[in-house]
Amino acid sequence: MKKLRNVAIIAHVDHGKTTLVDEMLKQSGVYRENQEIVERVMDSNDLERERGITIMAKNTAVQYGDTKINIVDTPGHADFGGEVERILKMVNGVILLVDAAEGPMPQTRFVLSRALELGHRVIVVVNKIDRPDQRIHEVIDEVLELLMDLDATDEQLDSPMLFCSGRQGTASYSPDVPGKDLKPLFDTILEYIPEPEQDVDSPFQMLVSSIDYNEYVGRIAIGRIERGVIRQNQEIEVCNYHNPDAPTMKAKAVSLYEFDGLNKVPVTESSAGNIIAMSGIGDVTIGDTICAKGAAEPLPFVKISAPTLEMTFSVNDSPFAGREGKFVTSRQIRDRLMRETLKDVSLRVSDMEGATDSFNVAGRGEMSLSILIETMRREGYEFQVSPPRVLYREIDGVTCEPIERVVVDVPSDYMGSVMEKLGARKGEFVEMLPVGSRVKLTYLIPSRGLFGYRNEFLTDTKGEGIMASVFEKYEPYKGDIARRNTGSLIAFETGEAVAYGIWNAQERGAMFISPGTKVYAGMIVGVCPKSDDVAVNVCRTKHLTNTRASGSDEALRLIPPRQMSLEQCLEFLADDELLEVTPKNLRLRKSILDHGLRMKTVMRNR
Repeated sequence: MKKLRNVAIIAHVDHGKTTLVDEMLKQSGVYRENQEIVERVMDSNDLERERGITIMAKNTAVQYGDTKINIVDTPGHADFGGEVERILKMVNGVILLVDAAEGPMPQTRFVLSRALELGHRVIVVVNKIDRPDQRIHEVIDEVLELLMDLDATDEQLDSPMLFCSGRQGTASYSPDVPGKDLKPLFDTILEYIPEPEQDVDSPFQMLVSSIDYNEYVGRIAIGRIERGVIRQNQEIEVCNYHNPDAPTMKAKAVSLYEFDGLNKVPVTESSAGNIIAMSGIGDVTIGDTICAKGAAEPLPFVKISAPTLEMTFSVNDSPFAGREGKFVTSRQIRDRLMRETLKDVSLRVSDMEGATDSFNVAGRGEMSLSILIETMRREGYEFQVSPPRVLYREIDGVTCEPIERVVVDVPSDYMGSVMEKLGARKGEFVEMLPVGSRVKLTYLIPSRGLFGYRNEFLTDTKGEGIMASVFEKYEPYKGDIARRNTGSLIAFETGEAVAYGIWNAQERGAMFISPGTKVYAGMIVGVCPKSDDVAVNVCRTKHLTNTRASGSDEALRLIPPRQMSLEQCLEFLADDELLEVTPKNLRLRKSILDHGLRMKTVMRNR
């Protein structure tokens, strides 16, 4: 029987998980001598590489001595917490990574609490010890405090602690003794993480924790074999613990794969304890149990935290609809959203009441929804989305809203403006921790209080601030929060923007467009410092006369337009605005395009 270890790497975003996995792969001999090595090889998705974050959990495996170590690299961003929660079911222990300067952050608390609930053993790794601003000894104390705070058992409190530099590929048992390689980490995994139970005599059983998709073979179920042996082309049954009335589905294990380094290796059989991928089951979903024929025994699945945020996706109905997208119909958009729910367990898609072309999409946070929007537009979809809104709950007859735990790390000089802004957004101050010339502030704040604040925060801290948040709990509604104190500059007519029109309009505020941009009536072309919307004619040309001086056009000085990213567009949206998303453009617009109708609606609501 093979010697096995199954371990997940968990941490806050940007604490160095993927870089550490890179080094583990290198030092275990996964690469050939002359093979080109790609940095952050586990971030295989284009969006992951661009943003420098992990979105989807990835499986890999290394051979250390005579033991195979299955490693799962998990996302660190709070919005992808659903990924982390279900992945933890596949492993027997976790490596908790903590930045030697930042210390434990909100997501560290979240992922660690989930691992402790499942009774997993924890190896604490203080990473980035080569940072000039490291504060290793304080971070050790903060990790121990966090473990006590989360009611860790005595065994979990005695967790081994290692000191690493993921970038240099070194680990040591003491912060004062520099490491040479990652051997201490591998040795600790073998010593401390228990081997999975390998009951090979009982009937086959496996819980599906992840789904991969391939155009040729369809859905691929990934999970850990709980017991028994599975052979290629074996007949199997699929059942679900949380849906006991549903009939079991008959299928066949067409192809089996084990993980080896960066590859899925085809195998003819696999036994208990292994993490495998299996194709051949058409409608398998996350949380299903795959069993041997005639021995259907479903396993309970981890309860995934409910979404806290919702947006409406609908068919694009602007004057420019259908010009740039490949998939534009409601059926195509709906099918794509439903396909996403198979991979992302924390996503909910529902049809909107009374509308056949709109769908409510609920997720964990703005980041997870913006990733979905960006992925869809790159695939050629064209649609429009509403501003994000929080999901309220009725608890004991009281309307409650989601509260986030926010930790901001800012230079001391900017602390005042940050505290003022968070206070105005109904933030409740929890604690303040001075760290050198910086300050770490913790707040509990309604989720809706964070809408539109991230960009403001970066401006207020001149780009030096770090902000992280994670869902904490539901609390009674905190009262109204002012969403946006600026108005929009709205195009008055359809046509092509010209320099003269923009030059006249830029007196009213900052522009989002440049000359030559095609606009339509009701499209947002800029932001106005006043709270009211202003209609501007960016297509207006200069009337020519026979006494026109030569060179007078050259005096038009245009201010460069403000380039808006997808997240900035979503944060900018007011309640009566939409974002038109196409493969080529992002256009902000009013939900009512006609100027007269819009004015009537505004007057009616006052």
